[in-house]
Amino acid sequence: MSRSRGAPGLSGGERRIGALLLDFGGTLDSDGVHWGPRLHAAYTDAGGTLPLDSFEAIFREALRGATDGGHFRRAGFRETVERLSQRIHSLIPDRDRVDAQAMESRFYADASATVSRNRPVLERLARTNRIVAISNFTGNLEPCMEELGIRTYFDAVVDSGCFGVSKPDARIFEEGLRRLGAAASATWMVGDNPGADILPALALGMKTCWVAPPDRSFPGENGPTARIARFPDLVQVLEGVFRD
Repeated sequence: MSRSRGAPGLSGGERRIGALLLDFGGTLDSDGVHWGPRLHAAYTDAGGTLPLDSFEAIFREALRGATDGGHFRRAGFRETVERLSQRIHSLIPDRDRVDAQAMESRFYADASATVSRNRPVLERLARTNRIVAISNFTGNLEPCMEELGIRTYFDAVVDSGCFGVSKPDARIFEEGLRRLGAAASATWMVGDNPGADILPALALGMKTCWVAPPDRSFPGENGPTARIARFPDLVQVLEGVFRD
């Protein structure tokens, strides 16, 4: 269910700054690192020895297999991580030395802790903004967000697995803007993937905020409007809009 489209509770100097499109994976559940490298870190901690490039090929195959079937559209975040971890474990060549439960638990604990940290930030942003989630996901982003306790802060969710088009295709961004009821020039796109989140949003005329570790370089010359290392830092970026 979408939250109220108004902006209740505005007080003091608070005022609406426009609209936000927010990515999920790597943006709200991590500080700029997507699922593949994070699962690889959990895998190596659990005893795995494959390098990242070899593991990510298995991760992509596991993602396709783990999300088959209509039931998965109702799966929450814990079940999603569990099924994906089990599928990865069935495909890795060193499965006999890897603790699948430890891999799953490490990834889930880190992701859920980051979402919990970000929940008050989303609550604050939702008081003064319309917010739509726009994510390349597996058709069950809404139940995942419900389980994690953040769906209430979003006016709508655009999940590529349901919409049928993935970022960086302009159509999924245009759908997000349509659900926001906002022009591209009045909207910020916040995400961790330069090619999928930032560059296509810039091409449509949006302002952009890139979530990335400090040591990561942005590819290409046309960079984001702003850059942050942690999602909570977005508040300071947007408050700067008030002062400019």
